[in-house]
Amino acid sequence: MAAALQLPTPSETIITDASSESNNVTITGKIYTKVRLATKSDLSHIYQLFYQIHVYHNYTHLYKATESSLANLLFKENPLPLFYGPSILILEVSPTPFNETKNTTNGGFKPVLTMFDLKFPVVEGQVEEFQSKYDDKSDVYIAGYVFFYANYSCFNDKPGLYLESLYLRESYRKLGMGKLLFGTVSSIAANNGFVSLEEIVAVWNKKAYDLYVNMGLEIFDEFRYGKLHGENLQRYADKNGGN
Repeated sequence: MAAALQLPTPSETIITDASSESNNVTITGKIYTKVRLATKSDLSHIYQLFYQIHVYHNYTHLYKATESSLANLLFKENPLPLFYGPSILILEVSPTPFNETKNTTNGGFKPVLTMFDLKFPVVEGQVEEFQSKYDDKSDVYIAGYVFFYANYSCFNDKPGLYLESLYLRESYRKLGMGKLLFGTVSSIAANNGFVSLEEIVAVWNKKAYDLYVNMGLEIFDEFRYGKLHGENLQRYADKNGGN
């Protein structure tokens, strides 16, 4: 049974990706990007982006998160080792270069800086809503994220990484930034002793499907994704003495 949409509190107002001409920044020529580890200062933006990916998949009726519940999930006082617990990389963009001298390691991860040549103008239509609270530059905006964590299998003697979701706001699609985020997580896996990077790929999303396959992801047709949730899961709540 689908859960009802929990309406946000006033401090958690949902922001759509609609553009307002009076509040636009148009980026032409080049766009500069930074991929960095999320911090608690990103919480309101993560909440908004998680809602937007629910909109993209027509799952808004399932969105139950609050900023408080996300804080408890993502930013625990005693976190697991880096990349083993829930981990989010934030993609920031700017029309001007990031200061490389300030490109210091954050939480054990050194931000990835790059630049894209633009073939068409990019319009940031939500300047105030998605302005970065992390960077001290005033022209930095949150463009997307990738969410992942360690997973385990009896077929391997080392953990892998599971990519739970990768999302870009509409203005920043078709620029190569999806490849940047996927490639960054793949690099983390390869450089930190993880045995694999796994994810569920939506078959209907052909562009994303082709992107992942072209980047080396192997699709296994002999397996089907299964999920026990909602009422079917709760049937087992007292089957084993609460364990």
